Amino acid sequence: MAKVSLLLFSLFIIVASAIINGSAAVEKVGIYELKKGDLSVKFTNWGATIVSVFLPDKYGKMGDIVLGYDSVNDYKNDTSYIGSIVGRVANRIGGAQFTLNGVHYKLIPNEGKNMLHGGPIGFSDVVWKVNKYKKDGYSPSIVFAYDSYDGEEGFPGALRVTVTYTLYPGNRLTVRMKAKALNKATPVNLAQHTYWNLGNHNSGDILSEQVQIFASHYTPVDSQLIPTGKFAAVKGTPYDFLKPHTVGSRINKLENGYDINYVIDGVDGKLKKAAVVKDKKSGRVMELFTNQAGVQFYTANSLKDVKGKDGYVYEPHGALCLETQAFPDSVNHPNFPSTIVYPGKEYKHVMVFKFSISS
Repeated sequence: MAKVSLLLFSLFIIVASAIINGSAAVEKVGIYELKKGDLSVKFTNWGATIVSVFLPDKYGKMGDIVLGYDSVNDYKNDTSYIGSIVGRVANRIGGAQFTLNGVHYKLIPNEGKNMLHGGPIGFSDVVWKVNKYKKDGYSPSIVFAYDSYDGEEGFPGALRVTVTYTLYPGNRLTVRMKAKALNKATPVNLAQHTYWNLGNHNSGDILSEQVQIFASHYTPVDSQLIPTGKFAAVKGTPYDFLKPHTVGSRINKLENGYDINYVIDGVDGKLKKAAVVKDKKSGRVMELFTNQAGVQFYTANSLKDVKGKDGYVYEPHGALCLETQAFPDSVNHPNFPSTIVYPGKEYKHVMVFKFSISS
């Protein structure tokens, strides 16, 4: 998924929004690290982004299993949402518009006539405040916060957002995203957009990685990747990962690769297992749990000649994303679960990544 890079304008907006919110100060951008057992994770408050995830492989050799960059400035110029939190509404909104409570809202398109991941300057392109930072103890954690102003990228109402990253024993990384609508009803759909390669960020493509997605249905899309509003069974299609398959086993049946929303089986607001990824060569295993109804499976189809960490160049299918979220374009499909958050109510999105080793 690509975005428009508008760094200078972005910085102007950040300063302007700080003034609107009563402060002319811009939060300093930095790198923060959490460690627990064999797991080490680094973050930056630019986009509340995961910068690195270090884990041992089955031979005990440490490796970084997420794509990224060598400096914070590189993240400011990123065009692929690498590692960041995306919003106010993740994924696509058809026509960059919707109607809520009788009011028609026109948003800022950034993918043709549509909006992707919150617009030209979404939550991935702003500086988040570091509310808390606990480096050690039973559960090291960091809390990022961002106040989105009324009218930002065209969305109604002010929104207070927090993202908490926590490490727990057993090589578990938990992501808790919360949002409160302060004065108007507004759509909210946050997503964590890390690019995973369990073989190491510089190990080539992920076509040999084995994936299982616990979803019997997906939401078909049109030529612009906007959902049609229908649901389709995965059985008999290249989208069927109910049983484990390698990513490359059927990817050639798709035009570019995977970029589709799955309807997770049995999700009722409680934590459910959404997916499992295994890398046979390294032995690393990643299990993903969430309380969200959907998960976007994306095989980095748009990556091309992206200079990443240590000068390694990322290419298409160099990683995979599993973005738990509400369904794309829900604001324009009444039959999809609602993404509207009303004042006095709170949006809550939980992801748990559990890492282990298999022989």
